[in-house]
Amino acid sequence: MKTVVVAYDQTEAADRALDRAATFSETFGSRLIVLSVAPVVMSAARGGGGLDNIDSPDRHRKELENARTQLESRGATAEYKEAVGEPADAIVQIADENHADLIVLGTREPGVLDRVLRGSVSQDVSRHAHCDVLIVH
Repeated sequence: MKTVVVAYDQTEAADRALDRAATFSETFGSRLIVLSVAPVVMSAARGGGGLDNIDSPDRHRKELENARTQLESRGATAEYKEAVGEPADAIVQIADENHADLIVLGTREPGVLDRVLRGSVSQDVSRHAHCDVLIVH
């Protein structure tokens, strides 16, 4: 296992995924890539056709800085990447571009409305990834 990509959004599930990915990386001597994705959504507020990035880039930099602090406290090293777009697509794309052997991501139980409107990022990643996917609960 040469490369592990972990999606990180500073939730409890993402913290568990980060820990699991670091363990794999340490065990196998793998390259570890930590990814934070800023989703882009359609906005009806401006006439219904515009794309708006609803997350600030600073938030994602802070998420990655938190991940760096967690990893450095255990002596692990990683590369840190930011992406903008649909989260599942961005995660799969970064994994493909870096020839990842494993994607690790946390999951939380979305409510009924979230499931209908947005679906599940972890399920979408597992359906479209070209490598193994570990979903951490």
